[in-house]
Amino acid sequence: MRNEKNDVLIVDDEAGMRHMLRLVLEKGGYRVTEAKDGREALDYLRHGDYDLILCDIRMPEMDGLEFLREIAARDIGGIVIMMSAYGSVETAIQCLKAGAYDYISKPFKPDEVILALRKAQQKLRLQRENALLRKKLSRGKSNHEIVFQSTAMEHLMAMVSRVAQSFSPVLITGETGTGKELVARALHRQSARGDCPFVAINCGAIASGLIESELFGHSRGAFTGALQQKPGLIEEADGGTLFLDEIGELPLELQPKLLRVLQEGEIRRVGENLPRKVDVRVLAATALDLREAVAKSRFRDDLYFRLAVVEINIPPLRERREDIPVLAKHFIGVIADREGRSAPCLTPLALDVLRRQNWDGNVRELANFIERAMIFSRGDTLEIDGMPLDRRFENRKNGKDFSLKKASVRLEKEYIRKALAVTAGNRTQAARLLEISLRKLLYKIKEYRIES
Repeated sequence: MRNEKNDVLIVDDEAGMRHMLRLVLEKGGYRVTEAKDGREALDYLRHGDYDLILCDIRMPEMDGLEFLREIAARDIGGIVIMMSAYGSVETAIQCLKAGAYDYISKPFKPDEVILALRKAQQKLRLQRENALLRKKLSRGKSNHEIVFQSTAMEHLMAMVSRVAQSFSPVLITGETGTGKELVARALHRQSARGDCPFVAINCGAIASGLIESELFGHSRGAFTGALQQKPGLIEEADGGTLFLDEIGELPLELQPKLLRVLQEGEIRRVGENLPRKVDVRVLAATALDLREAVAKSRFRDDLYFRLAVVEINIPPLRERREDIPVLAKHFIGVIADREGRSAPCLTPLALDVLRRQNWDGNVRELANFIERAMIFSRGDTLEIDGMPLDRRFENRKNGKDFSLKKASVRLEKEYIRKALAVTAGNRTQAARLLEISLRKLLYKIKEYRIES
């Protein structure tokens, strides 16, 4: 796995030296940017991200030492290795005091430059590992625990443990609210990449015009407003795991680019022609039937088969009712800890009520229900009378329709109409208010026959 970037900024006023270094470094697998002096290099650093900088000392306009002091004062730039044909011990000490990592004298052998860069990258790796460890320690107790008691989930978690050690993509399927991201995080934690980045993105929550730039990044000037180059989320996950939730919402035109990531380990930022190598394990999740989407030409079959090397299906909560009591008690404990209160006990009657519900919204719906119940109940026990019985429960008692799916449709229609009213019919703004993609909003407007 690789965490370091291979972008090197060369700062030297001699065109011949820059050309020679470019040939050496590109042969060594580095991507090279050239600057003829310190001022031009500062401009590159303001608009880009370079972990490694090779800088000459004697240059017009701004020399190497002044350049070092400038990037230290502005807190930009990465590790700097200084170069000079007029080297001395005093000069080297000056450079190191000003913030340089290393110093090499001209003329030098190609291997000397490569070795100096490799040492600098090793230092960067150690810095990032320490930062990651500090972040993990500061996070304390994990909020991503998977709680279960059922045999079905026991089998699923055993499969997670086996699959975690592989580098192959995994497709996680299941109804909304079953905990697909939790399973993805478990796969990541138990893998060899567990200490590396886990980057999650919801493909249905980003506007279709922005998702390519968000995923793949862009170069400076690639489009209006692209004032500086920006790495995408795939690059941020380099060395770790990329989790693509709602993968069925990925626009068709971007699917070949994701396929290239899976097959070649390469991306192209928007506005760039040269590919960049990335090392990510891709986990994807969907509540949709991707086979049906493939049959209807809404999803590429080659991408589906590449993603579904291993498929993990999470059963809905109604098919593993023995998990309901332990989940309910877990959520009670989490909420009680958060609010600094003692955890109430669930009465047998309350547990029976919870077990008998279908929970069409699955674990997420149960968690929300328990949170509401605790707002209304402040005693030592969580009685059935203390629970905020909504229309689903009342309708069941009265023998009426208590379908959560129908209620969800009614709620969606109401929110879409309100969002369109607030934005005077502007669908793009309405989609932002609703926190869904414009494409998804247009689909729902058509499906529900909503007048704008």
